[in-house]
Amino acid sequence: MNLDHDPARRPSMLIVDDTPDNLVLMSDLLKDAYLIKVANSGEKALKIVRRGAPPDLILLDVMMPGLSGHEVARELKDDAQTRDIPIIFLTSLSSEQDEALGLGLGAADYITKPIRPPVLLARVEMQLKVKAAADILRDHNARLEQEVARRTQELMAVQDATISAMTWLCEMRDNETGNHIRRTQRYIEVLANHLRHHPRFAHFLDDATIMLLFKSAPLHDIGKIGIPDRILLKPGRLTPEEFEIMKTHTTLGRDAIAQAEKHLGIDVPFLRLAREIAHGHQEKWDGSGYPEGRSGDDIPISARLMAVADVYDALISRRVYKPGMPHAQAVKTIQEGRGSHFDPDIVDAFLARADGFREIAERFADTEADMARQIDALAFIADPP
Repeated sequence: MNLDHDPARRPSMLIVDDTPDNLVLMSDLLKDAYLIKVANSGEKALKIVRRGAPPDLILLDVMMPGLSGHEVARELKDDAQTRDIPIIFLTSLSSEQDEALGLGLGAADYITKPIRPPVLLARVEMQLKVKAAADILRDHNARLEQEVARRTQELMAVQDATISAMTWLCEMRDNETGNHIRRTQRYIEVLANHLRHHPRFAHFLDDATIMLLFKSAPLHDIGKIGIPDRILLKPGRLTPEEFEIMKTHTTLGRDAIAQAEKHLGIDVPFLRLAREIAHGHQEKWDGSGYPEGRSGDDIPISARLMAVADVYDALISRRVYKPGMPHAQAVKTIQEGRGSHFDPDIVDAFLARADGFREIAERFADTEADMARQIDALAFIADPP
């Protein structure tokens, strides 16, 4: 081993033995190449390791009064701060069972007494080389993890910015307010958290998916960007022909998100959920919805959750062409749609968390300024400049 004569840069070693002559012998043998610390008991060894910079290697006797070498090794290997320090057992216990026990405790090597200096020096040097390589690999992996974390944070920021920009486009085109978006994404989060342990939904609703549902929900009506203003902002009831055009917003939304996925060339979970929600949130449990007339479990869970969230908010929301429905009446309407419009189990979750829905609706209620913007939008359609 090419040793550096600067003491501050030499490998450090802790020698643990209850026999003073052995400590002197080992120290004399190793002191020219290594920084040496000694301990005459297992208890002192643990104190030395834990109170300062950990040694690069530990030479550890097995049979000692108090804590044995085996017990010291167990404590060191159970501690995340010390488990990577290589341990070489130095012991008079020479059976195969003793060696297997020592190596099984995580020791890097096992040398029996009496010590042969050339053998000890060679095996110490080998273990220090292995440790140096492992340290380099750990440092490299730590840097990689930091870089992955940084890139992930950047991707999350880009994802959030993309959602924000697309949501802003929806708000600019629709006469509903940004508060509708904020409310519906919180409604869907409440439902998902309530159902996360339900037998029908537990396979789908883990922490990551619930977070992605929250992020994807604002894009449920993104397809309305493609609906003409004369229909999208019409203050009264749509004609059958106009309604057929309005219904296409589900397909337009799906296709817009699918196009974004195609350009990316990779599967992006939040876009997949956003596509499901945009396309399927107007489907009904009994198959009478649109655009495809899907029914039951054939409708994605994400879309079934959004169906309840979206309808509840539409019912309670005041618009220039209708008053908002009282919470209790909206709850009754959702309940009446159990098993026809909505998944029965999701309705049950809604009924269990109805007070939470009401709190969200009150916290993100539309203001008079929101209503004024709706009126301005309608005025623009009625009398464009």
